[in-house]
Amino acid sequence: MIFLTARWRRALVVSLAVAAFSLSLISGAVAAVTLNGAGATFPKPLYDRYFSQMRGGTGITVNYEGTGSGAGIKALISGTVDFAGSDALMTSQQISQVSRGVIAVPTAGGAVAVVYNLPGVNNLRLNNEAMKGIFEGKITRWNDAKIAQISGQAKNLPNSPIRVAVRAEGSGTSFIFTNHLQATGSSIKAASQPSWPGSPLSGQGNPGVANLVKQTAGAIGYVQDTYARQNKLQTAFIQNKAGRFVEPSLAEAEKALAGEQFPADFRLVEGNPNDGYPIVGLTWLLVYKQYPAAKADAVKKMVNWVMTTGQGINKQLEYTRIPDAIAKKVVQTVTQSVIAKG
Repeated sequence: MIFLTARWRRALVVSLAVAAFSLSLISGAVAAVTLNGAGATFPKPLYDRYFSQMRGGTGITVNYEGTGSGAGIKALISGTVDFAGSDALMTSQQISQVSRGVIAVPTAGGAVAVVYNLPGVNNLRLNNEAMKGIFEGKITRWNDAKIAQISGQAKNLPNSPIRVAVRAEGSGTSFIFTNHLQATGSSIKAASQPSWPGSPLSGQGNPGVANLVKQTAGAIGYVQDTYARQNKLQTAFIQNKAGRFVEPSLAEAEKALAGEQFPADFRLVEGNPNDGYPIVGLTWLLVYKQYPAAKADAVKKMVNWVMTTGQGINKQLEYTRIPDAIAKKVVQTVTQSVIAKG
């Protein structure tokens, strides 16, 4: 009887082990995979929502840290992350440093709001000349004639200094903003880390700039529109190419991006669209072309989820969707181009 009991116990142990191994084959290959990413703060609210909901649908854990687009690209080059987030395009030189190759996956579009802190001034309007003058350091007081003459604002504008607030680190939001300035004739060139004249205030990430503007009387800066809304900051009406003064909104951002033609590598950058809110841009996930087997599969599943189910979340957080036809091409490209190696 003792012999039979022992044999039965051994059989039970073996059976349980086989069952556990079988379950691991079914669910463990993807469920146990964790992907780590870092980069742009512009899409951070959206990515937090994506990756929280995606885990329940796919079993993949994705961690994303908002370090800024510049830092994200550096991490991708050094290989310390599985993917990066960026609102600025990688340069040819940067891409050449990534031996595993790079695919740019557009995930959303959005507006960069010009935010300001002027109590009593609720409908600030800025045309191209005023915008360039302020951020080039040539307009230094709020009642300057180039601002005051726009839409009869003179009586509301104080005779006080303008305090410009910018990003401290390399930033895709800075790229989108300076891309617009450059497109309208500014001497400031489009860059993730522009050369700003004078000594502007500087904050880390969109939250840092939003906080600076909120706490500094007379301040003006730029942040992704979601951060403007979250911090209840005043946003300026910016004159677009069609001559309209437009406040950032989802509808106006969609109007600006509507009809734009995506190139084959999905790297669309338009500095001054024909209509809609004029300071808009895309944000991208930057993924490698080569991964270890389990991560290659997880990256493909992540991109597929973001470009299908995830796009339904975009408008909830004031980001534009990627057109369906482009989203399908993105999924197809990633499915075909991301390979398991090593």
